[in-house]
Amino acid sequence: MKTIDELLSEGVDGKRVFVRADLNVPLADGTITDDGRIRAVLPTVKALADAGAKVVVASHLGRPKGAPDPAFSLRPAAARLGELLGKDVAFAEDTTGPSAHETVGSLAPGGVAVVENLRFNAGETAKDEAERGAFADALAQLADVYVGDGFGAVHRKHASVFDLPKRLPHYAGHLIANEVEVLKKLTEDVKRPYAVVLGGAKVSDKLAVIDQLLGKADRLLIGGGMAYTFLKAKGHEVGISLLQEDQIPAVKEYIERAERTGVELVLPVDVLVAPEFPDLRTKAPANPTTVAAEAIPADQEGLDIGPETRKLYASKLADAATVFWNGPMGVFEHPDYAEGTRAVAQALVDAPGFTVVGGGDSAAAVRTLGFDENAFGHISTGGGASLEYLEGKTLPGLAALED
Repeated sequence: MKTIDELLSEGVDGKRVFVRADLNVPLADGTITDDGRIRAVLPTVKALADAGAKVVVASHLGRPKGAPDPAFSLRPAAARLGELLGKDVAFAEDTTGPSAHETVGSLAPGGVAVVENLRFNAGETAKDEAERGAFADALAQLADVYVGDGFGAVHRKHASVFDLPKRLPHYAGHLIANEVEVLKKLTEDVKRPYAVVLGGAKVSDKLAVIDQLLGKADRLLIGGGMAYTFLKAKGHEVGISLLQEDQIPAVKEYIERAERTGVELVLPVDVLVAPEFPDLRTKAPANPTTVAAEAIPADQEGLDIGPETRKLYASKLADAATVFWNGPMGVFEHPDYAEGTRAVAQALVDAPGFTVVGGGDSAAAVRTLGFDENAFGHISTGGGASLEYLEGKTLPGLAALED
């Protein structure tokens, strides 16, 4: 895989460089609530602009249905990118149409432009290769060189991620190169003890990665909504907690495998419960109670790991040489259910080894809860991409850059 360092050594002055970024930031009434993904692509954009390239930044945002939708415009992201760069960033009102061509054509060396949301075009996500290819052909008209730096999208076989690099000289940006280097530390010659913390809502989202990690990790700590399927598989009452009944046979098999292979599978010993899900809009006090994990009342819902589990999990991470964490321990968006996730984040900060926050809600939680991002070894920009890499899958966006 060629990297941006090689591209810069070859020279980019005056060249149009298409940067496939991940500017898929959360918005509330048009205001960005977390600019982490924009900041993550800054090193690549700045390096190219400083070297005299005409930088064309493209990304998706949200899930528009293949047509323009003002709610998913990249205009706020373009404005924030300009603020972070300290320079004007041009914005094209379309992706491959007249505005894009005029905007890119007007760039001077060192200039930066953002084109409108890639997913406003049905060809970006089309299953049909010809339709996707036609959109990639149109994108290729805007550039001389391709730089892939949207790690959060490399697991998608989309036109701008998979097809476009085949049409232009292609390189990995600083972000993708760094993400791949980090993920190799989690899969090749791993320093031990290797502990993995998995949370989030659905166990079905994590089964494939658990399958892989049972042969690689020394300790596997389970929290979040997915923990209740594990507890149910062990014969415990889980009340009205989130539960995937259809996944219980698979979970039972993984519990048995962990015992056979010597992987320490750690489940909650106590949980915070309440009779209903909290109001995340008003953050009204939820007044939860703490119960043993095997004694959840039939009319109560588990919403966070309890204080004894926090201590237990912290002890299991205290000597870890490598830690990977993906998924919150509870409904961290509400202050009454944030302490489990906070405790895990703090345990990563305190751990002596290399710590990786695996993107998605985990990365959002770290920032929401006020942690210094530099206190972690790495915070990934792609939760889904990280998990699929750890599952051993071929990621289309990486494969395209390696050709």
